[in-house]
Amino acid sequence: MKVEVEYSQEVIANIKTGADLLVEALAEHEVDTVFGYPGGAVLPIYDALYRHESSFKHILCRHEQGLIHAAEGYARVSGKPGVVIATSGPGATNLITGITDAMMDSLPIVAFTGQVSSKVIGTDAFQEADIIGLTTPITKHNYQVTDVRDLKRIVKEAFHIASTGRPGPVVVDIPKNISEAIAEEETDDAIRLPGYQPTTKPNPLQINRLLEALQQAERPVVLTGAGIQFAKASEELRQFVKKYDLPVVSTLLGLGTFNADDKNFLGMAGMHGTYAANMAIHDADLLINIGARFDDRLTGKIPDFAPHARVAHIDIDPAEIGKNVETQIPVVADAKEALELLNAGQCDMKVIDLWRHKTQADKEQNPLWYERSEDLISPQWLIEQVYEATDGEAIVTTDVGQHQMWSAQFYKFNQPNHFVTSGGLGTMGFGLPAAIGAQLAFPEKTVVAVVGDGGFQMTMQELATLKQYNLPVKVVIVNNEALGMVRQWQEKFYDERYSESLMQTNPDFVKLGESFGVKSFRFTREEEVSDEMRAALASDEPVLIDARVVKLDLVYPMVPAGKGNHEMIGVRKCSE
Repeated sequence: MKVEVEYSQEVIANIKTGADLLVEALAEHEVDTVFGYPGGAVLPIYDALYRHESSFKHILCRHEQGLIHAAEGYARVSGKPGVVIATSGPGATNLITGITDAMMDSLPIVAFTGQVSSKVIGTDAFQEADIIGLTTPITKHNYQVTDVRDLKRIVKEAFHIASTGRPGPVVVDIPKNISEAIAEEETDDAIRLPGYQPTTKPNPLQINRLLEALQQAERPVVLTGAGIQFAKASEELRQFVKKYDLPVVSTLLGLGTFNADDKNFLGMAGMHGTYAANMAIHDADLLINIGARFDDRLTGKIPDFAPHARVAHIDIDPAEIGKNVETQIPVVADAKEALELLNAGQCDMKVIDLWRHKTQADKEQNPLWYERSEDLISPQWLIEQVYEATDGEAIVTTDVGQHQMWSAQFYKFNQPNHFVTSGGLGTMGFGLPAAIGAQLAFPEKTVVAVVGDGGFQMTMQELATLKQYNLPVKVVIVNNEALGMVRQWQEKFYDERYSESLMQTNPDFVKLGESFGVKSFRFTREEEVSDEMRAALASDEPVLIDARVVKLDLVYPMVPAGKGNHEMIGVRKCSE
C-alpha cells in the first residue's frame, strides 16, 4: 500500500535539493562569477540558480571551451578560483583542453560537470561520459558525488585543493539524481583531507645554504616564474633583488613579476628569449629559480642549460625540484615565505661589478630588433603601439604563436598578473575567452586580447559573449594570413614547404565583428594605427581591430630545437 506523506508549507519551503546545496556552497565560498552552459544533466542546477537570488553573476559563453578559458583568465588575474558549470557528455568533454591547460599552468579552477543519473552510469546512457576517468591525469583532484549529504563537504574540499599549495583544477561530477535529491538532514561539510598537507614554510637550513651560495657566487642570476604571481610575492622579490643588486630574467609566465623597465631586468629567457637573459643563465655560477618549473621551452638542450651554475630552486611543489634540471639547493616552500626569510637574512657578497657590467653590456649591445615595413604593418611595432596606447597598464591576453612571442617581447610588463597566456599546453583559441574572464575580474582595467587570425577563429563565437555583457575587451588580430609559428618553422627547418599553414580563406573580420554588434576597424598601414589606436583602445565598449601585418616576418631571437640557449639565431648587435 502506497503511503501519502503530507508536508506543511513551512516544511516545503525549507526542503533543499542537492542543486540548492550547490548554489548555497558557491555563495558561502564568496564566488562572484560563474561561467556556465546549461544542458540536460545540469537542469536541476540551473533551476536552482533561477530560483535563488544568487550573490554571483552567471556568464553564458558560447562554447564550453570558452567557459573554461574564461575561467582561466579570471583565475590568472584575480588569484581566486575560476568556477565552471557544464553538462554531461560533450559539455564535460569540451572542457578537457582547458582543464589540461589549467593543470599545466597551475591555475585554480573548480569545474562542476553534470552526469547522467547514478542508476544508468556505465550503460552508455544518452550524453554519458566517464569524466572521472578522462580527467584523472589532468586534474589536481576529482570527485563524483554519490550521496547528496557529501555535496557541501566535497565543494569545500574542491575549493581548498584548487587554491592551496600549487594551484590547479578540480572537477566535481554531479549525477542528475544527486542534484534532484532531497537533503533531509544537516550535512557535515568539515574538510577531511589528512593526506593533503602542502608545505608552504621553507626549511631555514636550506635558506641559509642559499645565502651561503650567494655569498660565494661571482655570477649570480635570479630566474622568476609564475609561482611568484600565485604567491603575491613581487614586492618581496623586488626587495631581494635590490638588496643584492642581482640580474633578473623571467620565464614566459613570470613576466610582470619584476618590473620590465628596471635596469636589473634582462628580459625573458628561453626559446624566444633575449640574448642577455639566455647568456646570463648560460654563464652564471649560481642560478636562483623562484617559482618556475624548468620546462623545455625555457631550458633548451638540458646539458647546455646553466652548465656552470649551482642551481637553487624554490618551488611549492616538491615534484618539480630536480625533475628536469639537477638541483643542488632545493627549497620546498611558498615563494613569498621563502623570499621573506631570504630578505631577513644577510650575506656578504663578493664584488660582482664585472658580472653586472657584462650582463648590462649584453642587454645594451644585443637588444630585441625588427625591421619596419613600408607597406603592411610591422607586427612588433604594432605591439609597441598597443603598449603606448594603453600606457603599459593593460591586462594583455594572447593566443599561442608568433603574436604571443611578440607580445612577450615588446609589451613591457611592469605589474604582476597583467600577462595572461597559455604556457605549458600552448592552446590556440585561448586569448579571447581569457580576456572575458580577466575583464570580469577587473571591470575597471583595460583588457586587450592580442590574437592571431588562426587562433581567433577557434573561439571567435565569444564575440557574442562580449556583446551580451557589454565587456569592453579590445581584440587585436595580428593578421598575417597564416599559422605564423608553424609557417616560421616550415621556413627555417622544412625548406619552406608551407604544408597547410597558410590561411587562404579568412573571413572579413570587420564584417564578422559588426555582425556580432562589435565596433570593428581594419588597419593596413602604420599611419592608420598611429591615428586610431589610442581612441579605439580607450573606448568603453568592445572593439575588434583587424591589423594586416607583414606576412613573412619571423620571431627572433630563436633557439632551434635540440640546441642550447646560447646557440640562438637571429641575434643582432646594435652596430649591425
